[in-house]
Amino acid sequence: MKVLIAGGSGFIGSALSKLLRSAGHKVSILTRKKPNHQDEIYWDGKTIDGWSDRLAEMDGVINLTGYGLEHWPWTKSQKQRFVDSRVIPGATLVSAIRKSQHRPAVFLQISGINYYGTHGDSIADELTPPADDFLAQLAVKWEAATQPVEEVGVRRVVARCAVVLDPRGGLFPLMALPVRLFIGGPLGGGEQAVPWIHLADQIEALRSLLEESDANGVYNLIAPTQTSNKEFMRAIAKILQRPYWFPTPAILLKIVLGEMSSLVVEGRYSQPKRLLESGFHFQYPTIESALQDLFG
Repeated sequence: MKVLIAGGSGFIGSALSKLLRSAGHKVSILTRKKPNHQDEIYWDGKTIDGWSDRLAEMDGVINLTGYGLEHWPWTKSQKQRFVDSRVIPGATLVSAIRKSQHRPAVFLQISGINYYGTHGDSIADELTPPADDFLAQLAVKWEAATQPVEEVGVRRVVARCAVVLDPRGGLFPLMALPVRLFIGGPLGGGEQAVPWIHLADQIEALRSLLEESDANGVYNLIAPTQTSNKEFMRAIAKILQRPYWFPTPAILLKIVLGEMSSLVVEGRYSQPKRLLESGFHFQYPTIESALQDLFG
């Protein structure tokens, strides 16, 4: 399969590209940087000029674009950048696909598990409606930007992803920082959910959804074991052999981080219902097994 990845130069995209190539697929990357390899294609993320003709060669497209939520502080302009970096490239990909003489068979859209909000009495699954807070509506806009590809007959899969555990990027290094600084402990009340998935399971699930012709619609990419913040932080402290101290008050985190604090002091429990029903096997189903692999 010939696959085009938008946003493929980040830590998830790089790992996914390596996995797909090892599985025999030919991968090309859309990049805003000057191309250094023949498999890199320049684009600005806003227009279809200069690259859209390459779509005629592709069997699949993966959209990983989106400015990382770990960037702080969440000012008004920063939040707009979160939106624009997801919506504009998505709409640009749709425009190119509409005009292509040969359309890809599958479009894999990345989204966020925060689609379901940070509060809820029930454990969210793929049928749970979206919440109305900023992160939830960000995911709604992210997904809506590429929905039109379905109207031209392209199989679209939406992967709502949890925090990807990898020391090299994303939110995880920030979440583990207090423990590394010997001030680790539960954040806020500690009972809130921490949605997570090991990088290896993340990219393997994406590969499976790309290749499986029956896969369509929404899938939650999150570890199957429910993990609270206190369990998450205690596990990090144990594997790094650091002390596990008293809780960090939620009010202090809100003062320091502002709205970004919702990523650590709030969280709704979710489950990968459709992924499990498809027969997917998690290599790292528990936080202990995931951290042991990453730091052990």
